[in-house]
Amino acid sequence: MPNSLIVQTSFLGDMVLTTPLIAYLAKRGPVDVVCTPAASALIANHPAVREAIVYDKRGADRGVGGMVRMAAQLRARAYDSAYFAQGSVRSGAIGALARIPDRVGFSTSAGRRFYTMRIPPVDNTHHAARLLALGSRDPAREWSREELRPHLYPGHAERTAVDEVLGNAAYGERLIALAPGSVWATKRWPYYSELAHALSSLGRIVIVGASGDRELATAIVGATHGQAVDATGRLSLLASAELIGRAALLVTNDSAPLHLGSAMNTPTLAIFGPTVPEFGFGPLADRSVVAGVDSLACRPCDRHGPQKCPLGHWRCMREITPGALAQRAEALVRDRNDTPDLTDLSLRDS
Repeated sequence: MPNSLIVQTSFLGDMVLTTPLIAYLAKRGPVDVVCTPAASALIANHPAVREAIVYDKRGADRGVGGMVRMAAQLRARAYDSAYFAQGSVRSGAIGALARIPDRVGFSTSAGRRFYTMRIPPVDNTHHAARLLALGSRDPAREWSREELRPHLYPGHAERTAVDEVLGNAAYGERLIALAPGSVWATKRWPYYSELAHALSSLGRIVIVGASGDRELATAIVGATHGQAVDATGRLSLLASAELIGRAALLVTNDSAPLHLGSAMNTPTLAIFGPTVPEFGFGPLADRSVVAGVDSLACRPCDRHGPQKCPLGHWRCMREITPGALAQRAEALVRDRNDTPDLTDLSLRDS
């Protein structure tokens, strides 16, 4: 059986979207994953991962010395193939130094000179499909939604942590998860507090995110008169996935929690402002709706989302109103079949 290595040291959302490739390759033989320290915890318990090999590229393994040490470690394992889900020059060089004979990556990657096979990424396809094309070596292959959907596997420790955060809300209450944060400022929809107030009658509001999202969470808790549960900064990423998996609905920006929702197959209302799902990072849950204002000529304006609106008006987010989203959120929670399409939300509350 082939001995495969995946290199993924990019954003945490990218690691989540790499799990379909991991599962695909694991059908052939053992799969190890080179990843960041944070991502190694995220893929803990994954049945398709033989070993997560931590590469702390910004810490203990930074610089040329860290590259050489990692390459030596990988060379000793004698991999048959390496798949570069993260395409930097550094990653490619490590694969070459490790003398892995079969090295597959994207033809557009910065590290493509180090690959023995270059796969052209297909525009307007989901990034999970692009990553799977590395394994199949066929960018034209079509994948089912189930094949594309990522999977994470929270364990006992994560379940216990979520029980402690939720307290009495862990038993019997419907949970509505809100993820108001993003490292990119223009991706943060500004009306989560108003939406939380509108959705409070549907269930207990729970706010997920990092400790840096605490200010946003405090405002949401206030809007629900103290009834919302603030889980920001209190859970690991894998425990956050466990919490999202318990929710009847996730409302999120175009950020990592969106992909956690896909991995846990939680009904998702995803808000896209400066970015668009066509970049390849839309929701993959069986029931999901995307909110965005497609009528704006300036959208999309950035692959990630700038820190400030280049034109100063930020209409791509401001024109998505709480009332419009509340209607769609309720339809998802009630499991109704008339959930409207939100691909063009040029709407105002009456």
